[in-house]
Amino acid sequence: MTSKGIFQKRIYSLLGLATVIFLIFGLRLIDVQAVQAKGFAQRATNEMWSSSVLLAPRGTISDINGVELARSVAAVNIVVDQTMITDPQTTAVLASPILNIPVSNLTALLSGKKRYQVIVKQAAPAMWANLNQSLKAYNASVLKERGGVSKRVVGFFSERSYVRDYPTGRLAASLVGIINDSGVGASGLESSMENTLAGKNGSYDYANGAGTIIPGSQQFVTEAKSGKGIQLTIDRDIQWVAQNAISQAVKSANATSGTVIVMDPKTGEILAQASAPNFDPANRKSITVASLRNPAVQDVYEPGSTGKIITVASAIEEGKTTPETVWTIPYSLKVGVAKFHDAEKHKTERLTTAGVLAQSSNVGAIQIGQQISSKTLYNYLTKFGMGQSTGSHLPGESAGLLPRVDTWSATSAQTIAFGQGYSVTALQATSVFATIANDGVRVTPNVVAGYLDTSGGFTPSKPQATMRVVSPATAQQMRLMMESVVSEQGTAPAAAIPGYRIAGKTGTAQRADETCHCYRGYTSSFIGFAPADQPKYVVSVVIENPKGQHFGGVIAAPVFKSVMSFVLQSKHIPPTNTKRIPYALNEAGLRKAKA
Repeated sequence: MTSKGIFQKRIYSLLGLATVIFLIFGLRLIDVQAVQAKGFAQRATNEMWSSSVLLAPRGTISDINGVELARSVAAVNIVVDQTMITDPQTTAVLASPILNIPVSNLTALLSGKKRYQVIVKQAAPAMWANLNQSLKAYNASVLKERGGVSKRVVGFFSERSYVRDYPTGRLAASLVGIINDSGVGASGLESSMENTLAGKNGSYDYANGAGTIIPGSQQFVTEAKSGKGIQLTIDRDIQWVAQNAISQAVKSANATSGTVIVMDPKTGEILAQASAPNFDPANRKSITVASLRNPAVQDVYEPGSTGKIITVASAIEEGKTTPETVWTIPYSLKVGVAKFHDAEKHKTERLTTAGVLAQSSNVGAIQIGQQISSKTLYNYLTKFGMGQSTGSHLPGESAGLLPRVDTWSATSAQTIAFGQGYSVTALQATSVFATIANDGVRVTPNVVAGYLDTSGGFTPSKPQATMRVVSPATAQQMRLMMESVVSEQGTAPAAAIPGYRIAGKTGTAQRADETCHCYRGYTSSFIGFAPADQPKYVVSVVIENPKGQHFGGVIAAPVFKSVMSFVLQSKHIPPTNTKRIPYALNEAGLRKAKA
């Protein structure tokens, strides 16, 4: 082969090799651009894009007039990606004054390998704005230096959040309740209405660059859905007056606690439910588990003389007595081996049934109760709602304590007749008087007027369940008898309101003390309604364990007068101007009336 042929052969060999190499690179390029392009793009996307939760605001809780008692206020969570923080110490020094976190503590939060670390939870939007502005100014200054890029402070992000605000402070705090650190209802209506108030969180994706969200890159995957609002039957102004009155009374009596409830007997709507002591939802450090209780529905007490209303109404309904039936009332009465007596010593009296109520005679209540069987009395107690939840659906509501009639001892019927031997909540006791005020029909108490959707649409609550307990005639006779309680001959003249007919009943019960399993101290109460002949509102006052003076007509009746006076005025309820013809309270008065 000639040299020329050899050269051509080598050329062809080199060309073939080049072709193979070119073909290999071409196939690799096709693999990268076409086959693996999707994988590389996905990897780039994963490195550049992040996801975050889009928190949903809770629904508002407002009073009957739309005044907000609880609301969600916009806030931000300030978080960092620790892997992006190149100099934790310098970053902490820069951010500490803005975030109000000591440099040492902040340095620790910025150090590590966490991709997500919360720095400030539920911060004011202004804090994030100040931090962002400060970081931008710092980064702009270091970029002017050689190597300034590596000195930039990056890695801070913000998340939309909400903080629960209670603009009326302590007002209705035990009723409204609070949420916990996770944003879930922890007490009160915030807890019992959690499924209604809580919204549904959404999510969004965003592109991040240089440690910040790239403006306009947010892509909402799932929109957050706000919770529904709740409009209560509570009237803020009446609530304030009730709160102020019971707080002063508890303080003056050096009592353990106190409760005031204002109710519309026809609808069951609760216009106020105040308790003392209460708490400030904005001051979490001062809140204890005990202070979160709602005493109106969670604390039970023996009703004492307010329970005589059930005994007398039952006997009248059964036809066993009338308002003017005369009873011989000694100071004490022996039944079997037990001896019972009235609160204050007196000579043997001849009182009518109306007089027994007016003077709150334990002996008289026992005698009236003896006219009906224990089973009959028990049945009326249950019809009035004793031993069962009122149905208000307030969280933690107690059913009270009513022993089954087949477990009653030889003295149970006697003690129960004058209001001891069973326990009630303040709301149950209020419901008893509301039943008498409503012509014998018991209406389930209610604190929720309706619900508000995100567009402002209002859906009212369903009408409350009702149940007839006694006849209208019995209720009417009871109301007239109860007016004598606030007369000068009764136990609560301090409850009288000039110009209005007032009916009610005092209670001064021995207080069961769990620490000694004995009776120690008293529960003082007064429950009444007005106007007595055409009842519009019921107000109950319960004061637990007062020191010193403890009679309900002395320490609870004035609170009733204060609250009821405001209710009548604010609701523009005029005096009925009807003439009251009272029942005789004793045999002498009865003879005089018939003469």
